[in-house]
Amino acid sequence: MKEKGIYPRIFKKLEEKKIKYLVIGGIAINLHGIQRATSDIDLMLAMDKENILKFVSLTKELGLSPKVPVKAEELANAEKLKEWREEKNMKVFSFRDIDNPYISIDIMTKNYLSFEKAFKKRIITEAWGVTVNVASINDLIKLKEIAGRPIDLADIEALKEFGKQ
Repeated sequence: MKEKGIYPRIFKKLEEKKIKYLVIGGIAINLHGIQRATSDIDLMLAMDKENILKFVSLTKELGLSPKVPVKAEELANAEKLKEWREEKNMKVFSFRDIDNPYISIDIMTKNYLSFEKAFKKRIITEAWGVTVNVASINDLIKLKEIAGRPIDLADIEALKEFGKQ
């Protein structure tokens, strides 16, 4: 994954494998037209086993591995996810490129919004020469309110201000 253009490769593979996802986080903010520094990709996935296993296959193709020492396939185990959330307070499952620590994909371990409803309201945009599914501004605001970190609160203000234009 050392060559340029990792975002196009990732999003092209998501499309090719027909993985149901939404971009959330900093890149989603950027894709809505608000400039903010970020490098990781935050995704909300449809949490059905088939979709998750297709995503795990994609991470292996891209040379990404879990940040924590577990098998990536465990992401498809609902009981394991619940255990991680309750016992380890794991809100995201991260995949990293060992050779390039700036390349990472974070997957929510729990969808705090209905994925299907959010997917229907998604913004389909063209970026990096590929189609990208981005969470709507309202859904991004809801997710950022739930997260509540200082960067999320700043993003909420920027999204609300942007929505007034």
